[in-house]
Amino acid sequence: MKKVDLLKILEETLADGRLSRGERRALAELFEDLDLSPSARSGYLNRAFEVAGGALDRLQPMEVLEWLLAMSKIVARAGRHGSTGEVAEVLFEPGDDCMGRLRRLFDGARSNVRVCVFTITDNRVVRSMLDAKRRGVAIRVISDNDKAYDLGSDIDRLRDEGIEVRCDRVPDHMHHKFAVFDDRIAVTGSYNWTRGAAEKNLENMLITDDPRLTSPYVDEFEKLWRALE
Repeated sequence: MKKVDLLKILEETLADGRLSRGERRALAELFEDLDLSPSARSGYLNRAFEVAGGALDRLQPMEVLEWLLAMSKIVARAGRHGSTGEVAEVLFEPGDDCMGRLRRLFDGARSNVRVCVFTITDNRVVRSMLDAKRRGVAIRVISDNDKAYDLGSDIDRLRDEGIEVRCDRVPDHMHHKFAVFDDRIAVTGSYNWTRGAAEKNLENMLITDDPRLTSPYVDEFEKLWRALE
């Protein structure tokens, strides 16, 4: 692809000051078909910075920065799908130790974790969350307001330990059960972070690092986080 063609595409995605979910998918697919050598990736990022600089006279700096960060992630993730290191797991309870897998994901987290889970009462997972926070991992949690008052809920404990928590404030339940680790690995399924889910229930949990799946979860979390501000 010629430089002028890529610049035009990038400029179009920044025209309204945001990168939509559809645009993210389209760009991810575009970069899969391009040269993904280190020097080429550097060139793509330079073009993104060029487009961002040209938009500062008409857009808010924060809009441009958020677009640029999103573009950087897309370029960084390009080419991972189908690699030998791809994460693709499906776990079932009873039998597959979903709780243990969650703990290992927190143990391996390096920068940030987004948690959007209906109810959190399993102290074993919470201990791993707190250990990650003490290592400097930025953790944010969205949960259901009603379930936060259940016996055994760890929501107040997480707040007390300095983890940012927001709960929904609507009559309907915030029923999601997903998390995203380091902007790269998404976890979702029926599995609530409770002892009952770990020891009694029939549950499932899916883990993936496919950016076509992880990016929508990041978008959904950020949308809810802003709505609950």
